[in-house]
Amino acid sequence: MKTPHLRIGVDVGGTNTDGVILNPEKSSGPDRGIVAWKKASTAKNPSDGIFNVIREMFEQSNVDAQDVASVTVGTTHFINAVVEMDRSRLAKVAIIRLCGPFSKDIPVGIDWPPKLRNIICAYRGLVDGGLEIDGSLIEELDEEALLRECEIIKSQGIKSIVVIGIFSPIDIVYRQEERAASIIRDTYPEADVVLSKEVAHIGFLERENAAVLNASILAFARYTIHSFQEAISRLGLRCPVFITQNDGTILPASSAARLPIRTFSSGPTNSMRGAAFLTKDLENREAMMVVDIGGTTTDVGLLLPNGFPRQAAAYSEIAGVRTNFSYPDVKSIGLGGGSIVRRAEGGDLTIGPDSVGYLIQEKALAFGGTVPTTTDYTVLDQPTLGIGDLSLLEKANIAANLPGFKAKVKLMLERIIDTMKTSPNDIPVVLVGGGAVIAPDNLLGASRVIKPNWSGVANAIGAATARVSGVVDFVASTESKSVAQVIEEVSQSAIDKAVANGAARQTVTIAEVESFPLQYIANKSRVVVKAVGDFDYSRTDLLSSTAPVDGDSPLKCQGMDAMEFGRDSIGTELVEESAPSVKQTTVTTTVGIGNYKPNVVNRQWMLSETDLDWVTTGCYILGTGGGGSPYQHMLRLRELLRAGATVRIVSPWDLRDDDIVACGGGKGSPQVSIEKPYGNEILESQKELYDYLKVQPTAVISLEIGGGNGLQGLVLGASSNMDIPTVDGDWMGRAYPVSHQTTPVVYETKATMIPSCIADGNGKVLLMTKARTELDAERAFRAALSTMGSHVGCAKGPIRGADAKRWVVENTVSLAWRIGRAVARARAANQVDAVAESIVEEVGGERSARVLFRGKIIGVERVTKMGHAYGEVVIESTAATAVETATGSEKINTSAAAERLIIPFKNENIYAKKTSASVMATNPFSPKQILAIVPDLVCVMNAQNGEAIGIQEYRFGLLVVVIGITASEKWTSTQRGIDIGGPKGFGFDDLEYVPLGKFTKPKSVIDEFDGAV
Repeated sequence: MKTPHLRIGVDVGGTNTDGVILNPEKSSGPDRGIVAWKKASTAKNPSDGIFNVIREMFEQSNVDAQDVASVTVGTTHFINAVVEMDRSRLAKVAIIRLCGPFSKDIPVGIDWPPKLRNIICAYRGLVDGGLEIDGSLIEELDEEALLRECEIIKSQGIKSIVVIGIFSPIDIVYRQEERAASIIRDTYPEADVVLSKEVAHIGFLERENAAVLNASILAFARYTIHSFQEAISRLGLRCPVFITQNDGTILPASSAARLPIRTFSSGPTNSMRGAAFLTKDLENREAMMVVDIGGTTTDVGLLLPNGFPRQAAAYSEIAGVRTNFSYPDVKSIGLGGGSIVRRAEGGDLTIGPDSVGYLIQEKALAFGGTVPTTTDYTVLDQPTLGIGDLSLLEKANIAANLPGFKAKVKLMLERIIDTMKTSPNDIPVVLVGGGAVIAPDNLLGASRVIKPNWSGVANAIGAATARVSGVVDFVASTESKSVAQVIEEVSQSAIDKAVANGAARQTVTIAEVESFPLQYIANKSRVVVKAVGDFDYSRTDLLSSTAPVDGDSPLKCQGMDAMEFGRDSIGTELVEESAPSVKQTTVTTTVGIGNYKPNVVNRQWMLSETDLDWVTTGCYILGTGGGGSPYQHMLRLRELLRAGATVRIVSPWDLRDDDIVACGGGKGSPQVSIEKPYGNEILESQKELYDYLKVQPTAVISLEIGGGNGLQGLVLGASSNMDIPTVDGDWMGRAYPVSHQTTPVVYETKATMIPSCIADGNGKVLLMTKARTELDAERAFRAALSTMGSHVGCAKGPIRGADAKRWVVENTVSLAWRIGRAVARARAANQVDAVAESIVEEVGGERSARVLFRGKIIGVERVTKMGHAYGEVVIESTAATAVETATGSEKINTSAAAERLIIPFKNENIYAKKTSASVMATNPFSPKQILAIVPDLVCVMNAQNGEAIGIQEYRFGLLVVVIGITASEKWTSTQRGIDIGGPKGFGFDDLEYVPLGKFTKPKSVIDEFDGAV
């Protein structure tokens, strides 16, 4: 009996379905082992397209079906169902959270587009359960409550259920999600149950979002994958069917039917994996840029030396839903074979972003149409391609535009390549896709341009050659083991997981390793390891191609006959959903932003959702890398606004001297807040403190404006049990690692905010009634953190209104609002490149702030000492930068030297030092090279969207812009302020504070808009 040895790869795209038959035993030969290939228009029913492409390849090559070992399919079909918000393909989902007292105020789909939320998010149940970050229990699983939730869900006829537990990805002892799923299946066997830990990793809300999307398309995925299997069976094939994942590896069809979300971005990944295969004989495998030029867009991604695409940052968005599962870092521009070419009013040539798409043979000039496209210009430039009718192009009289067209295409490609590069050095560029012929043979920034044979079907080749993976994301103890030993153990777990997923053990290697020490948690590190290997074809348990996927009863595919495989136009056949009735005044256009006025009445600023968006953006930028992301707190405050709460902001100068001003916020590790949603800990700490004091506050102020705590004062003020105004100011004017680095400590040597209280929201409350200094109180509370879940709500003792006016860093909520407005304006005007300069203007202009640096992160080092995240980030300037001229045309500036900026951090950025490799080697601590230093603010922002980047988000290759802002005179007017908030306060006793500029007091929103109409 013959041993099957051929592999078939099929990639179903929006325009074309590509296929290839590959003999891996001959992949090193000149033909790469490619037996046959085919490119055809995508059919409305993708299973028909798969059938036709494979049948035609069989006819080309006379391949015997018995010689085929596997068929691997890449498809965007499942993500299309979500993007199109097609209710015929999306099921309603119930969510059961194993969460103890946490997340009760967070609705499911809190940050989803309302239309999609209304289609999918049907029910939420809360059950005791969940873990702390150290693996201890928040609560035991409440099985009786779980059974009650099952009955409610069953009574509502919901058949897709998600189970999500706090810190479930590290739960290897109690296995609460697995236990809950078992109980649900016994009680409600007709239901599909999705475990969140099988879908994504650490990050509660994002993991829940991904799990809910996955659950919603399960029935459709089963139906679709079963149709794929049937099409392959009709061809006489009796081999396993695989589906490609987002990370360039494969899932057996049965697993893909359980986890269809893992296939959402397999198209670009397949092209990159195909490029890796077609260039594998190059010496000294190095990182390469893959440029996939299709009919409408060009997708660009970085192929790492391990042959897999670089993954995106912690979060990615799908149809407006924020998720955290593995996703390739791919950027797209509107350049493809069908892109429309025009002459702009100013005389410059424009290409795209609109395209004639699959109608190219009707619309393009070369085929008798009337629309000039990139294909037309390419055929004119390369007549030997033999595409279309050259005489039609000569009649169209477009030859005069050809030089400008070629220059524009070259510039567009060079700019996107430069954006995706991780260093200024030249890098190999691989061109793939059907539109690759439009690209030139030389590109600035490319060490060489490679156009491999069969590049037009690289996506299908990537599918045929995809491997099996196993990923482990775990929080491990380093108390008795070194980090290296922990990584070795987690790596072995990843290898075992890859083998369990179908990899042959002898082929498995470690592809990626990441390690993050956790703040405020002794001897704990988060370790993420990915292992990959070739599929083990002896695994008969994974090879069935004709049985129903996942062993499901055929009943679970009933009702699918009405499902449609595609839409002629996105969303046009859907019934419009009305959004919930909410108070919402979000401004999205430059005209709207320019005309928008905040609501200030009688010197009280009533916060709107637009204001909240802008303040949130500004708070994170003012966090100088620390303070934690304000995203979750923004969602909480937005829900309060939509429920009818009023957020009132008052000027510190309108406080009465005898006012009682409360203060509070979160204290602890940002890694905890990412996974453990807020409960009642912030409000609980306030209640316990003021019950003890037997007084009630009349106003509240944020401890720090930077990061998540910048919104906590607003949350406290808006809460129903406080309902007091929030002061437009804070005690830092930024974020600092510890709460004794505050302006009250600058002005008073004794403890001024004692008594203080911390609460973990789960029954533990610590009240400190006496302390000599704020530093003593800080040390005691930090010591208690690890036994309270490493994250608590903190209520600082009240301050008299008279003292608040002496100590406050004033108008910082106004400052955050103005910074956020500047970012919103830049985005709306498509001028994000200039957002840093806009922020500089908002904080006082060049005398008070400046743009320090632009470049890419090329190195990050992190360690944890005494509960704080220490380290440094290294940013390198870009040697070649695309810039726009005053007329709107573009040019490349190649004169910029490759310089470096080094930013040490201790939870927050400490200073910014400009240098070069040679200077780093000779005199790395030269004060003359320091551009800005604490207490002045060093803010790192994402150059592509203007958002702040926290130190936990620093990663290799990220494009950033760094700005410096002069600190408030509350820090710089006295030596004590400089000692506490300056370099000595961070342990840099050998460095002196040199002001960046002259402080400009932020302009009050209340003063500007009071009574404005």
